[in-house]
Amino acid sequence: MNNCGISRWEDPKDIESRIKTLTSEPIWEVNDDYYENVVLKYYNENCKRSKEIYEEAKNYIPGGVQHNLAFNKPFPVAFAKADGAYLYDEDGNKYIDFLQAGGPTILGSNYEPIKEAVKNLLDTCGPCTGLLHESELLIAKEINKHMPNVEMFRMLGSGTESVMAAMRIARIATGKKRIIKVGGAYHGWSDQVVYGLKVPGSRNLLESHGIPSKAYARTDEVRANDLDMLEKMLKLNKMKGGTAAVIVEPVGPESGTRPIAKEYNKGVRALCDKYGALLIFDEVVTGFRVGIGGAQGYFDVVPDLTVFGKIVAGGYPGAGGVGGKKEYAQLMAAGLGNKGHRAYVGGTLAAAPISALAGYTAIKEIARTNACEVAGRAGDRLADGLNELLEKYSLPFVCYNQGSIVHLECTGAMMFDFSSFSFIKSALGILKHKEMMYERKDSMERMGAAYMANGIVTLAGSRLYTSLADTDEVIDDALGRFEEVFKHVAKTGKGIVK
Repeated sequence: MNNCGISRWEDPKDIESRIKTLTSEPIWEVNDDYYENVVLKYYNENCKRSKEIYEEAKNYIPGGVQHNLAFNKPFPVAFAKADGAYLYDEDGNKYIDFLQAGGPTILGSNYEPIKEAVKNLLDTCGPCTGLLHESELLIAKEINKHMPNVEMFRMLGSGTESVMAAMRIARIATGKKRIIKVGGAYHGWSDQVVYGLKVPGSRNLLESHGIPSKAYARTDEVRANDLDMLEKMLKLNKMKGGTAAVIVEPVGPESGTRPIAKEYNKGVRALCDKYGALLIFDEVVTGFRVGIGGAQGYFDVVPDLTVFGKIVAGGYPGAGGVGGKKEYAQLMAAGLGNKGHRAYVGGTLAAAPISALAGYTAIKEIARTNACEVAGRAGDRLADGLNELLEKYSLPFVCYNQGSIVHLECTGAMMFDFSSFSFIKSALGILKHKEMMYERKDSMERMGAAYMANGIVTLAGSRLYTSLADTDEVIDDALGRFEEVFKHVAKTGKGIVK
């Protein structure tokens, strides 16, 4: 496939086997001497302005940061400049950026053609009018050009509300109520899907605080890569009024943190057809990152609805949308229909010209520069180099990639599975392992701090996004920095079931 960033697909059973070995051992992390005398020293001596900003921010912002990704040990670093493959903090320190804003900037940060398009827009129209702008049409046509299955597209403000809209459409279209998601997957933070996050089988036991139980009463959870369990749930739901939709992250939960077999999505498609459920692809991360045609192009699967985010606004705010087959997407039509039901969606700043134009420009540039393939090759180079280092230092860490999405599992903080049809069985598993999981999460953050102190920005120390800006020289420089961390990693007695 042209402009596809995935050059290989590893056997999920092999990855699962390696992760099982990792999670059966005590934690491996940078030793105390290195952490206290190198990592913490770096933060305290080199990031003084960041610490000042954070300390004051705690008086005005809950937790001191406005975004979950910004909170890192020992304190968040405040960044002042982004340029291509690099970030610069308030103290002038330079970092290789493998966070890339959480995934949206596959072209590299602050990409010049997008910036120029936005500047021109600001000089004329301004960021938003609340009325129709040509850029809304341009982005919808550009998405359809590369993803023909997205016959119609409605731009919204975030991936979270786009998932909400997709579920609403599915319920109207099918007349059914239940939604099946895959355990561990993240589909935003709306009440219905804050269920089974990160850890399969966790249901509402870890993250669903402040949400009435009835809010997710029609949400079901199945194990990743398990078509038998999915079919059993679909059969069970027939006695409860039926399943409106199955929603999946097509590379696996948490952006492929729990990888699936390459044919898994085709199996899900077949089961949805068999039981009359819509198939929703959550392409918030994969859309225009794993390929210009998205994951649906790579897997050759036609979803009924596709959820977008991140890259769909080119790294600018207002990154969200949902589209798909015309018969379903048109249920979001604005205004009052003459007959039937419609899915009410809103958002005063949804499809703001600044977001739509930035997204349209980004998608055109991704196609022109072959960004998905270039970033995918950088991901291959990074993953291969990391695996060589892990072997060199005899570390049990697990590294693999799906093109430009690179996974580096150091402690296996969330790599446990308590999936079961029995709530009691799942709850007992969570209770038994809860303390150990939090220990591993803390250790993962410690590794992230060590990477940052060596000039590498990651997503929570366990995921890295590559971009068009990541040349061979950038990747090789990064590998040298990772090696400096790996030299100081040792096995501890922490992170085991007590």
